[in-house]
Amino acid sequence: MIKQDPIKRVLYIDLSKKSYSIEERDDLFANYIGGTGVAIKLLNQNCPSNIDASSPENPIIFAIGPLNGLFPIASKTVALFKSPHTGNLGESHAGGRSALAIRMAGYGAIVIKGKSERPSYITIHGDKVYFRDATTLWGLKEGVSPASLIRRREEGAGLRTIMRIGPAGERGITYSCVTLETYRHFGRLGLGAVFGSKNLKAVVISGKRDLPVLDFKDYRALYGELLKQLAESDKMKKYHELGTPANVKPLYFSKGLPIKNLLTNEHDGIDEISGESFAEKHLSRRVACSHCPVACIHLAALRKPYEDEPYFYRTVNISYDYELLYALGSMLGVTDTKGVLSLIEIVEEMGLDAISTGVVLSWLTEAYEKGIITDALTEGLKLEWGNVDTYLEVIRRIVYGNGELYEDLRKGVAYASNKYGGKEFALVFGKNEMPGYHTGYGSHLGVLFGARHSHLDSGGYAIDKEMMLKPLNEEQLADKIITEECWRQILSSLVICFFGREIYIPEVVIKCLRIAGYEIDEEDLNRIGKEIYREKYLFKIKHGFEIENLSLPDRIFELPTSVGILDRRFIQKATEILKEKIKSLL
Repeated sequence: MIKQDPIKRVLYIDLSKKSYSIEERDDLFANYIGGTGVAIKLLNQNCPSNIDASSPENPIIFAIGPLNGLFPIASKTVALFKSPHTGNLGESHAGGRSALAIRMAGYGAIVIKGKSERPSYITIHGDKVYFRDATTLWGLKEGVSPASLIRRREEGAGLRTIMRIGPAGERGITYSCVTLETYRHFGRLGLGAVFGSKNLKAVVISGKRDLPVLDFKDYRALYGELLKQLAESDKMKKYHELGTPANVKPLYFSKGLPIKNLLTNEHDGIDEISGESFAEKHLSRRVACSHCPVACIHLAALRKPYEDEPYFYRTVNISYDYELLYALGSMLGVTDTKGVLSLIEIVEEMGLDAISTGVVLSWLTEAYEKGIITDALTEGLKLEWGNVDTYLEVIRRIVYGNGELYEDLRKGVAYASNKYGGKEFALVFGKNEMPGYHTGYGSHLGVLFGARHSHLDSGGYAIDKEMMLKPLNEEQLADKIITEECWRQILSSLVICFFGREIYIPEVVIKCLRIAGYEIDEEDLNRIGKEIYREKYLFKIKHGFEIENLSLPDRIFELPTSVGILDRRFIQKATEILKEKIKSLL
C-alpha cells in the first residue's frame, strides 16, 4: 500500500504576521493532479480581484507534481501569481533542485502572502518555517551573490534550493525574475517584482522525506525504460550536445530568427552566435536539473580582466541558451560571442528576464533611430544596433537610474510604446514581449492566445514546421493550438520539463501516475487539461483581461516568416475561431 503522500500537503505562509500553517488538500491534488493545476486553483482561491500586483494580498504559489522526484526529467516547479507586467495571470516554471527540495520538505504546494516590515527571507526546513532578517542582503553591489551569503547562514538539512531576487526585483521592475541554483530562473512575467513588493529577498527550502511508490519493482522497470529512451533519443542528444542554441542556424536559414526588432531577416555574422560557435569558443561544462539525464544547461567560460592588475583574469561561468542568444544577440544586432555573454552576465546580475530585456532594448533602438526617443530622453546615450557598451549602460540605468525614460522602460515595451509612440513596431503579445520565433501562424497565434502568452504554452513553432510540409486551414490550426495547450497543462501539472513531451505521451503518463498512486485514464487527462486551461482564463478575466482586445503586432506582417509572408485574412479568421473556442470553454 502507498504511504501518506506529502504531495497533498500545502504550506501557507503569512509574511505580515510571521506565521504559517499546513493543510491537507486531498481535494486539489485528487482533482487537479499537482503543479499548474493545483496552483491555478490556489491562485483563484487566494488572490482577490481588483488588487494591484504589488499588494500584500497578491499570493505567490509554488507547486510541484506527483512525478517530481520519482521519474526522469520531471524536474520543474511551477510558480503562479498576479503579474505586475500584464496585470493578470503570471506563470513561470523553473528547474534546478527546486521541485525535489519542495517534495522532500513534504509539500505539494506553498502559498506565500503578506508583506514583511523589513527585508527578509524565509527558510523552510521540513515542517519548520523560519523568518530571517535580510537587511544586509538588500541592495548588494554587482558581483556579490546573495545566495552564497545565505548558504553561509543556513546549514540546511537534506537537499536544498535557494530562490532569490536581484536589484531589479528589489526595485519592482515588472519583468524581473527569481534565480535558482545560479543558472535556473522563474523568468517571465515579473515574479521578482512580486518578491520585492513583499520585502522578500529569498526562499530557502530543504528536506529529507522519502518518496513512496505503489510497486517498487514496476517503478524500477518503468524508470529504467524512460531513462533509456531519454538517453538515446535524437532530440535529447541535441539538447545535450549543443543545447537549445542549436536552433540558431536552422531558424536563421528558415527566416524564423528575429533580427533587429524584426526589421530584417538577414545579418552578417549570425553564425558567430550559433550553438556551434559558442561550443567551440566558450563551452566549459554542462549542468543538469535534478533527476534529468540530459544536461541541457550549457555554461560558457568568459575571461574577464581585473581592473587594477594587467594580465590577470578571472573566469566567469555564464549559462546561455537559445532565447538569450536571440534576445541579447540577434534581436540587438550583436554577433560577437563575448558581447552577448557580457549582456547575459549583467542581466543575470540585475535579476532581469532576458527575453523582455532584449525586446525592450530592440524597441528602444528602433524608436531612437526614428526620432521617437531623443538624446534628451536617453540622457545623452546614442542607441545603435550592435553597440554592446551602450546596451550595458542602458540596462544599468533601467535598474538604477532616475530618468523618466528609464523608469518607464521598467514597465516594458507595451507601456513605453503606449506613452512615447512606436506601437506599430512594439513586439508584444498580450503585454508580454515576443519570444524568439518568427516562424509563422502557429508561433504568433500560439503566443497571443496562450494563457501566459508564452511560446511554451502551445509550441506553435512546431505547428509551423508541420505547415511547411502540409498546410492547415484556420479551423485546423486553432484546434492544434488549443489541443496542444490543454495537453501541456497536464505536463506542467506532473511537472514534466517540456523537452520530454515526446517521451511522456498519455499512455506513459498514465503508467507513471498509477505507480505514484493515481487512478487516471486518458479521458480524465483530457478533461483535467481543459479544466486547467479554463481556470487560467477565468483568472485572467477576473483581473481585467479582455479576449476581444487581443491583437498581433503590425510588424510581424511586414517580414517573411518560415512559411512566408503572413496573410492577414487567414490570421483574422483563425483569431476569431480561437476566440470562440476559448469562450466555449468558459
